[in-house]
Amino acid sequence: MRAFAYAAPATVAEAVDALVALGPGAKFLAGGTNLYDLMRLEVETPPAVVDIHRLAGFEAIDTAGATELIFGAGARMSDVADDPVVRAEYPALSESLRLAASQQLRNMATVGGNLLQRTRCGYFRGGSQYPCNKREPGSGCAARGGIDSGHAVLGVSDACIATYPGDWAVALLAFDATIDVAGPHGERSVAVAELHLEPGDTPQREHTLAADELILRIRVPVSRAGAGSTYLKIRPRESYAFALASAAAGLSLDPGGTVSDCRIALGGVATRPWRCTAAEQSLLGGRLTTDAARRAGEIAFADARPGRHNAFKIELGIRTVAEALRIAAERAAR
Repeated sequence: MRAFAYAAPATVAEAVDALVALGPGAKFLAGGTNLYDLMRLEVETPPAVVDIHRLAGFEAIDTAGATELIFGAGARMSDVADDPVVRAEYPALSESLRLAASQQLRNMATVGGNLLQRTRCGYFRGGSQYPCNKREPGSGCAARGGIDSGHAVLGVSDACIATYPGDWAVALLAFDATIDVAGPHGERSVAVAELHLEPGDTPQREHTLAADELILRIRVPVSRAGAGSTYLKIRPRESYAFALASAAAGLSLDPGGTVSDCRIALGGVATRPWRCTAAEQSLLGGRLTTDAARRAGEIAFADARPGRHNAFKIELGIRTVAEALRIAAERAAR
């Protein structure tokens, strides 16, 4: 790891000012579970870091509101996952956090930082021995034609097929979450649906935030579909592994059992968190039968583009969607 300058401001305004003052390449540091790792690998080499984990109110969690849940960007993943309201009324949000990483990492990692974690593609993290357009634009993509069994089948481009690795953003996407951010020009709000970018020809641009913008909080609208929700994660081993396929599903049922609201988002299979609006629409107004759930999964993967070794993700993803919908329907009917 290379030497770097360090600042530890006390307020949001001081943090933004410090980042600007430290110049190009400076990074915000929250839990550090992703940034420090990439710095050790020299994938990230910031000349300075601005430590924001002590900012006043940054860890606040408010689940008592009538219209939205509010999570400070500095709240720890484990604290949000274990919040009684989140666990009881929004199990998809809780499960997306509890199924991520290890308990030790969840005790350190923040929910804001988790949204911006970088890909786990081995070619991206493997250093200069592998060409990677995300790490060095224009150098090529070693994953194409390489070992791509863990890579994306949705949202891919000729320049990059790296999978977005997170779980939390997938659940937030399903429930129409918004983030509030601050920068030198003031505050603004960004829908989670508009936060992450597909690679296209510029895979080095992973999200829509400016380099000097800081996530302040995450807001999730209150929804009846929250109680009837789940986050289902399929992975090579039970813990400490990233998803081969995952689905956040939420349902609200009418008294007669027909679907009045449906939320489906995918992880582990796409270059960004992936919302499945066409699949959702296919279920509205009908009953959630086994065939209907399977059909929704097929619709979700209709545009999949597999590589050499990851075509299995299509069938796995379809089954993951169908099973997540089944679990969500059971919870919605309680």
